[in-house]
Amino acid sequence: MLRAITLAARGWGRVHPNPLVGALVVRDDQVIGDGWHAEFGGPHAERVALDAAGPGAKGATLYSTLEPCGHTGKQPPCVAAIVDAGIARVVVANPDPNPLASGGITRLRQAGIVVDVGILAREAARQNFRFLHGFSSPQRPFVAVKLAVSMDGKIADATGASRWVSGAEARAWVHWLRAGFGGIAVGGRTAVQDDVRLTVRSVSQPRRPPARVVFDRDGRVPPTHGIFADAGAVPVLVVVGSQVPAVRRADLEQAGARVLVADHLNVALDALAVAGVDSVLVEGGGRLAGALLQDGLVDRVYQVQCPVWLGPGVPAWDGLGNSTIETAPRWKVMERQSLGCDTLLVMEP
Repeated sequence: MLRAITLAARGWGRVHPNPLVGALVVRDDQVIGDGWHAEFGGPHAERVALDAAGPGAKGATLYSTLEPCGHTGKQPPCVAAIVDAGIARVVVANPDPNPLASGGITRLRQAGIVVDVGILAREAARQNFRFLHGFSSPQRPFVAVKLAVSMDGKIADATGASRWVSGAEARAWVHWLRAGFGGIAVGGRTAVQDDVRLTVRSVSQPRRPPARVVFDRDGRVPPTHGIFADAGAVPVLVVVGSQVPAVRRADLEQAGARVLVADHLNVALDALAVAGVDSVLVEGGGRLAGALLQDGLVDRVYQVQCPVWLGPGVPAWDGLGNSTIETAPRWKVMERQSLGCDTLLVMEP
């Protein structure tokens, strides 16, 4: 199943709104066929794995990170292919929450196939967060915060300069990460200070470029900002407070932005969901990150810890309330990995 999860990741940024799925066929403890869902509308992982296994699939075990589909969509049902191949056992990480596609487990069992469900379910669900969140909590986006942080907890030096706290490997990884989200967001101050573009600049481009989101409560981003340069091709959403004058909002709309009015972050997130942003990667600044965390609106943190000390500078998590050792929430570290000289921590509540 770990191998299937690794295979599923190869569809990152290319399959949404479909789920990430990896599959493999095993006989006598040997993998005889594997596959993954590589492109929206393309073959499903199970069929790719079965085709690779060929006649050897008869009597073998199929592993899949998600319940095989039992309906006909852009592709024929995987359940039929599994039954026709003579698979004896199917091991599934997670059931499919999509009512149109679910039911595959029941149909497989009705066909006499042994089905085990829940193997590495948490790991597979963590990978497929965007797809699963869309069914469990569609009223607001999945919110992840990504920050590159110095050893003394700063995301920029005393002058506000943040390029570059992290190394080249970490910055390349961030572009890969961006490709799997529905939106990339920053605060208004960061947008102006860093002249951000919020684009995905990597070899593997996402099927749909993430929307660019600016939480600009005070309306400080000028309509001439470079983020609006190709607003006709990639959505740019600017969230402003109700105190921002109508003429200022009109200027932003004229520049190509879709302006959302919200005085509270939870309301802003609800508005983003209505606008079609199902997941958002927040990349700064410290005030926005701290406010989201303080309000309990963060689902995941990607913190890139960098071996540098900046002294007086911009705090990574600004504006948090007072906590004691006993009362401070302690998050779970779900993943650790080296990114060149930096270290990535992936954390969830």
